[in-house]
Amino acid sequence: MGFGLVNLWAMNSTFFMCKPDAVERGLIGEIIRRIEATGLKIVRAELRVVDEATAKAHYAEHEGKPFFGELISFITSSPVFVTEISGPDGTWEIVRKLMGKTNPAEAAPGTIRGDLATSISANLVHGSDSADSARRELANFFPVR
Repeated sequence: MGFGLVNLWAMNSTFFMCKPDAVERGLIGEIIRRIEATGLKIVRAELRVVDEATAKAHYAEHEGKPFFGELISFITSSPVFVTEISGPDGTWEIVRKLMGKTNPAEAAPGTIRGDLATSISANLVHGSDSADSARRELANFFPVR
């Protein structure tokens, strides 16, 4: 399902990240291949180590929860691959379906987590869970256009 020659900036965008476990296991290529195979486009991408301030902003909705510190430690532990993905309306939903459920044991075969992840804490990827989250997360990781 391709989108042909279109203005990518006029399309919907979402935020997507290959977490440290995906980078360490050498899975970036396989994960991005699955996204591109749907016809979605990688508009921006960067391999980076997430600083603590960016991590805290990213996981702000979990602040105060018992696992907040673990989230921050994990996401800042080694490089991540952050991307902006563009496609048709509902791009964030398409990406979420490709990812599979958060718990790999419950993720369907054929999804990234169902096929490649090993645990709920090492579940390889993050994708925005709404259009509002996509805007916030893109601004957090790619602040200047």
